Amino acid sequence: MLVISLIVAAEGLALLSAAAWYAVQLLSGAPVASLWGAIFTLALLLAAASWLLAVGHFLFRGYRWTRSAALVAQLFVLTIGVPTITGGYAVAGLAMVIPAVASIVLLFDKRVIAFASRAGGSPPAL
Repeated sequence: MLVISLIVAAEGLALLSAAAWYAVQLLSGAPVASLWGAIFTLALLLAAASWLLAVGHFLFRGYRWTRSAALVAQLFVLTIGVPTITGGYAVAGLAMVIPAVASIVLLFDKRVIAFASRAGGSPPAL
């Protein structure tokens, strides 16, 4: 569970740093086709980063809903990582694909399922 949580949180931090870089580029006067489109893209980056950080946090705490959220996030990473590899950026693509595949495999481990499905005397799992 710790490994998956760290991977998801690291992806959230990567998106947060991409959003910061994007914001710096916007504020420095980089040319954009549409200012409002660029602001919307920045808002999407910030929202996705916040969501991944929340999923990583609550996954570590054992909340039930986070397994599906983490799985969907990893599938999105795969849809970006595989074309990145085939597009000639193998290192960047592998940096996305390897953690995503590891997370997907670990999400279906019976220990992770048991941890995220606790009931009874343990803390509540939502």
